[in-house]
Amino acid sequence: MGSVSKSSDAVLLKLGNLSGTLQALPQLTSSTAHRFSKHLWAQDFVLHRETTKDDRPATDLESNPATPIRDLLRQGLTVSSTLENSRALIVRLFFSRHEGQIARCDFVGHRFEGCQQVVAAAGFLTPLAAVSSVSDPELNPFEVMPKAIGGILAVTETSQTLPELRLLLDEETNRRLAASWVLSQPVARRRVFWVQGREDFESIGRAYKAAWALGISLVIADQPGHWLESNTGPYAHLREAFVPFDITVDDGLAQRIVDAVRAYPLPIDGIVSISDGRLPAVARASKVLGLATSPPEAYDLAGDKGATRRLEEEGHPSESFTISSLDELEEVVASRGSQIKYPLIVKPCTGWNSDCVAKVDNLEQLRDAVRRASARHAAAPKSSKGAVVEPYIDGPEVDANFVLLDGEILFHEITDDFPSSGDGATAAEGGAGANFMETLMFVPSALPQDERIVLRDSLRKSILRQGFRTGVFHCEARVRGSRAYYAPRKDNGLVDLHAGEASAVAGRGDTSASCYLHEVNARPPGYLNSVGTLLAYGVDFYAIRVLMSLGPDAERERIRLLSSPFLGDKPQYSLGVTILPATREGTMETEDAIEELLEKHAEGLNGCIVDHRTCKKGGSTVQGPDSSELWYIGWVSVMSRESRADCLEKVRYVRDNFSYKLVGE
Repeated sequence: MGSVSKSSDAVLLKLGNLSGTLQALPQLTSSTAHRFSKHLWAQDFVLHRETTKDDRPATDLESNPATPIRDLLRQGLTVSSTLENSRALIVRLFFSRHEGQIARCDFVGHRFEGCQQVVAAAGFLTPLAAVSSVSDPELNPFEVMPKAIGGILAVTETSQTLPELRLLLDEETNRRLAASWVLSQPVARRRVFWVQGREDFESIGRAYKAAWALGISLVIADQPGHWLESNTGPYAHLREAFVPFDITVDDGLAQRIVDAVRAYPLPIDGIVSISDGRLPAVARASKVLGLATSPPEAYDLAGDKGATRRLEEEGHPSESFTISSLDELEEVVASRGSQIKYPLIVKPCTGWNSDCVAKVDNLEQLRDAVRRASARHAAAPKSSKGAVVEPYIDGPEVDANFVLLDGEILFHEITDDFPSSGDGATAAEGGAGANFMETLMFVPSALPQDERIVLRDSLRKSILRQGFRTGVFHCEARVRGSRAYYAPRKDNGLVDLHAGEASAVAGRGDTSASCYLHEVNARPPGYLNSVGTLLAYGVDFYAIRVLMSLGPDAERERIRLLSSPFLGDKPQYSLGVTILPATREGTMETEDAIEELLEKHAEGLNGCIVDHRTCKKGGSTVQGPDSSELWYIGWVSVMSRESRADCLEKVRYVRDNFSYKLVGE
């Protein structure tokens, strides 16, 4: 920062033709100011824009060497130059009261992401850096500034005073940084072998950044020509090395992983994959190499929807059956006869993205659906002809995500999975292109609390029943006998989940709600939902999963820390992860349909889009709604701080204004 006398409470900053005075503010004395004082304390500065020439000695932010704290001050000076005179900018720096090692060097940035009125947030440390204690807030602020571990920039609203903003920041700091991010026990840099590096940075980038911030070196194993292969590529810094590798899902994959790990010149401490089909092979390879893993048999079971259903029905009358051909179906029909009750769901025993899942309401449709489900993966390197037939449960569908450590739930969330086109009362009502691709996933759930508890307890038992004790799990289920139902809202007419008395919900009587499991995925949810959880709750599933690959005993402290949501266990806003489906097939002409939406309708969207990705860009083949492969154009995560109803209205605005053009249209 330059030379500042001990008695000084202000310093002049310069950046090109911009200048401003950074003035230290006295500590607040209200109770909220000290709620987070057990682990850290904060020093606030106000950054005033200077509009007249000032001859005082100045710290030149352009000429001094770049450091994270100077980068934040540069941003502050730039932001302050654009503010109206009635608004002010606060620079808040955080200091640790304890010495130790930083758990995750970017924790300030990711825990404050999405915080209202915070325009920038950053950590100042490198991965696994030592942390100096600064226990006395009365020390000269500028002398201790180099020991800050992170900082934020915040701007007052037009009618807001500085003290009001500072109190708000105290509340947000308490909410987001309640736990200590300084480790009580040091950890060493570790190395993880990551099998299948995903298709592009947009579909995995936050996971790789998290590993870097945790001090974990990644070795990416994927097919030759992968976007992470080049040592001079734009994202090469996120991995230690790339290993060209045959990742085909076949019987030899586990041994190829073992051979590649043994051939790597440096020790590998854990193996990770988030690819469903590769999880059993990774577990078998880890077992051979003596690395941390859940039982391979548990991954086999989780990846087989037929075996999962049989396990769930043990000790109960069977409502489902698994077959691999039409001949087997005819045998079941002949033996069960009138016991088969429609509507039914038919799906492949292996698969993802609700691919080839069909709802049927008569024998002819059942035969057709079984034929398609059995053929879906018959020609795959690891062939599977199995199909599951199970009852259609008309209760609300949910996605439920869990972090388990030795069977203990460290974190869980339940998300409302809004109805799909395939949820029509009959196949005819669903339409020719009816499917079970997601439409809208909403955080937090509107299910009654008692039903959420039923789901939590039942799904935990299902995970343990499959043989898992530790991990990150993405479960899909429905609530049977729920008193919640989808119907238009009275305030805006949009379809939403409503809770009523069980007897008032058609056909459900007074039965107690129960959980009907569809599947357990022994990995984090898809990228869009994992990022949604990170934004809404501050919990990073990918970071936790990477730590777990190193062994729960080795990383127990950091696993627990990273599984801690914002104080109060509530999301910071309502969030609707919105799927933008393909309505017709062809070749995409629009270069980037979602970016076009954001540019054309920036005023109407008003910052409500917190995350997005376009999957089908210009030149891509677009599969229509009748395709056996379910692909969408992209997705957007829509937030509202006001209400669930307001978030749904924003989702409608996105859908009403989203469009794309195919070649030849």
